[in-house]
Amino acid sequence: MAETTREPDTMSGSSDGESRAEGGAAVDAALRLLSFGPMLILVLLIVVVSFLTPNFLKPVNIGNIMAQTAVIAIVAMGQQLVILTRGIDLSVGANLALATVMGGLVYKATDSATLVIMAMLASGSLVGFINGAVYVFGKLPHPFIITLATLSICKGLALELSINHTTMRGMPEAVTFLGETSRLGVPNSFFVVFGVALFVFVMARSMIWGWWTYAVGGNPKAAVEMGIPVNWVLVATYSFAGLCAGIGAVVLSGRTAASSPLYGNLLELDTIAAVIIGGASFLGGRGHLGHALVGAVMIGVIRNALNLLNVSVFYQMIAIGLIIVIAVEADVLRNHLEARARASQATRAQ
Repeated sequence: MAETTREPDTMSGSSDGESRAEGGAAVDAALRLLSFGPMLILVLLIVVVSFLTPNFLKPVNIGNIMAQTAVIAIVAMGQQLVILTRGIDLSVGANLALATVMGGLVYKATDSATLVIMAMLASGSLVGFINGAVYVFGKLPHPFIITLATLSICKGLALELSINHTTMRGMPEAVTFLGETSRLGVPNSFFVVFGVALFVFVMARSMIWGWWTYAVGGNPKAAVEMGIPVNWVLVATYSFAGLCAGIGAVVLSGRTAASSPLYGNLLELDTIAAVIIGGASFLGGRGHLGHALVGAVMIGVIRNALNLLNVSVFYQMIAIGLIIVIAVEADVLRNHLEARARASQATRAQ
């Protein structure tokens, strides 16, 4: 009998390859859409709200949004770096409150704007340093523990140290200039946000600490093997988050011309929400400055729109909570799609 040979099914192989290529392209497109999702949602939100309330796009209201968002944006940038290292800081709100009280007490003793500002920045940075040092050198399993503890401690200290346990009126003119005054319709607090953002951008892109922070968040074990001082990177990150809380305290005290142990209530949730809504990941190692800023602006726009529409503050809290859930689910979907994309790329490479 004549021996028969079977030619390879090139059509089938070509069809499978095309199918895998199309699947990989679809996954890549979905990932790109998710990466631009927060910005697209923000733009869509602004368009919708501008139709619902014509007062929304008025210059005065835009200035109000910028002023109201400034504190969240500043503190969220510090929270962004903490989350980048797979951590979390629950103490930022109470830390800010304590910093304003320290500034208020210094103002009662002297009217030096320099000393008042330094007191608030030092107070915030010290609490951040304590968070990082206890977490790292105390070998705690998660920063949730120490930052939850310092939340309670800072709130108690703020209430105890404040005169009559309530709001203390008065701040130096230089402080009120930063928080309350505006130039050409743009709040001065916006320029503070810009300055902090510029520093974070330069640090993340050009300074070795920025690269180390991404490395620690991406793969802590590999970072140790590479010789990166992981412990001190974490301490520095939490210290910077505390510094951002101190800067936020300066802006808020300037805006209200007062200090209070009641300031910063639920600010930790706002900053975490801003970072996650903006598109950062709780898994660490991935995120950039834009995530915190977009998320902070989105929260500001939502609250301002709901205020203009006379929606109860309780429903505003519900809305923010629902948005956080959606953002976290988007992060889960993004991680799933990234895993599929890597598998698809590996298959196509073979």
